Amino acid sequence: MKQSLQLRLGQQLTMTPQLQQAIRLLQLSTIDLQAEIQEALDSNPLLELGDAGDSGDMTGDMTGEPEHWNESGDVTESVPQSVTESLDVVQTANDVDRAVDLQDAQMLDELPVDSNWEDVYDTFTPTTHGMTADDHQRMFENQSEGAESLRDHLVWQMRLTPFSAADLAVAEAIIDSIDEDGYLIGSLEEIRDGLDLDYEVGLDEVEMVLHRIQNFDPVGVGARDLRECLLLQLQALDKDQPGVVNAIQIVKEHLDLLGDRDANRLLRIMKLSLEELQCAVGVIRAMNPRPGGAVALSAPEYVIPDVIVKKVQGKWKVELNSDAAPRLKINSHYAGLIRRADNSADNTYLRNHLQEARWFIKSLMSRNETLLRVATAIVEHQRGFLEHGEEAMKALVLHDISEELELHESTVSRVTTKKYMHTPRGVFELKYFFSSYVTTTAGDSCSSTAIRAVIKKLIGAENPGKPLSDSKIAEILEDQGVNVARRTVAKYREAMSIPPSSERKRFV
Repeated sequence: MKQSLQLRLGQQLTMTPQLQQAIRLLQLSTIDLQAEIQEALDSNPLLELGDAGDSGDMTGDMTGEPEHWNESGDVTESVPQSVTESLDVVQTANDVDRAVDLQDAQMLDELPVDSNWEDVYDTFTPTTHGMTADDHQRMFENQSEGAESLRDHLVWQMRLTPFSAADLAVAEAIIDSIDEDGYLIGSLEEIRDGLDLDYEVGLDEVEMVLHRIQNFDPVGVGARDLRECLLLQLQALDKDQPGVVNAIQIVKEHLDLLGDRDANRLLRIMKLSLEELQCAVGVIRAMNPRPGGAVALSAPEYVIPDVIVKKVQGKWKVELNSDAAPRLKINSHYAGLIRRADNSADNTYLRNHLQEARWFIKSLMSRNETLLRVATAIVEHQRGFLEHGEEAMKALVLHDISEELELHESTVSRVTTKKYMHTPRGVFELKYFFSSYVTTTAGDSCSSTAIRAVIKKLIGAENPGKPLSDSKIAEILEDQGVNVARRTVAKYREAMSIPPSSERKRFV
């Protein structure tokens, strides 16, 4: 094969590092963005937080720069006279560090032997930028420990209970066999066989320790099935309370009839009136079938909204959350140390970091500008939701916003992922306002979110004795002009964690 040289002309899209940084910042959530900004502040001396009174936009303030830089990072204007005068005092940041070290060494030489460190050096308490003393007090008051697990809660009570050495080992084994819902998942024989003791423990002793643990908080923990769990909670109630005695008998003898919602047989067997049966069933419903869930709670996850929507003088106003996007600016002192036509290592270091700081601020400005444009377009489409609620939600897809703003769908997808909007109706993820749609009989489109809201409203207003089936709900929606199949109704109902009609039936 003969080798030859050929000249070809073509176009190719290149992802520059600056473009990659802008795309990465665009898809970050507020928490991740704040961590990214903090990392940039720690690594780049040319970046600093701006004060509330600084001029400029919300994301960054580039005023006070001593020089203007082109895209390649070269200097296009000379350093102002005010900056060059400051260079006569301290040439580089290293001179400042050396001066401070020299002053500290001199103070240490003059420090008497019997004096304290606080006599010479003032004590310093770290503070967060822009926070007052009241803010710090609230910050320390609001600090919470990690979520306590059910096992930790039970072990703490076990240590406060007088147990013998053998019973303590049995109690630990029982607590280890309790799941997150509070149920004992292992049999007593398995717990006894798993004990590492020098002598054998009988089943009666294991069961005795289990009964003591079942008196721990929360009530009902350590139960082996639902019946025992409900009985433990009911027996802890005052027997003089209306319906408690009947509730205990129903759970002990007729729990299967209660699960089948067979009110007629319960009335006949228990020989109760309808009011007495309703009272007893109400007491049972007040019990917690998963007592462990009351303790084993996960740590709360806080959501910081990126966009705030409010109505001002009859018009909806969209603005960025200033608390979620801190103001950044160029450090004028370090920027003033940069000298033109100086290729020293220090000067090159500062020039490179100045260019990185400029690109970082520019990427933040681009991110917030795109986020504000997309949020404004969403509000324009979903005014009905803001005014009237979920039932007025319009059908909206990513393509509609991308076409309106002349953005790519991937860009709209990135900017709406893990971004939240604070509205008078609550805090919602931007993705919440996008949904599929169903064509109505009139030829219009109806959002799936609006259909789910209608289904939830219909179920909320149904007769508890005769709940609406999925087929009946589909018929009602068809009468309203929305053509949905029964399986679609079932899918939306399950997405809202609403049980089927057979499980929603109540005693009337």
